[in-house]
Amino acid sequence: MSLKAAFIFLAGGADADTHRQVVSTPTVNLTVVGVENYAQAEAVAAELVADGIGAIELCGGFGISGTERIRQAVGGKAAIGVVRFDIHPGIGNVSGDTLFG
Repeated sequence: MSLKAAFIFLAGGADADTHRQVVSTPTVNLTVVGVENYAQAEAVAAELVADGIGAIELCGGFGISGTERIRQAVGGKAAIGVVRFDIHPGIGNVSGDTLFG
């Protein structure tokens, strides 16, 4: 049985419906989704767990508040992990908490 996991990343202009790919290996099916902000990430995370995703990793743009918002959105139905940057070079060298907090 393979793990169903996801990686959600923040990117200006991203559209979760079109900026999405699935990478399947013998042991992991990884869904990668680009989102524009925390609100879109919350909706995507809830959708992913409804589809059976058991683990979600968040890009370094998610700050502490953003990570907590995703944790709340999935309601304990998936493990949440994060790549951590204090400031993220892809979003103007700030934390997502500064932009979307």
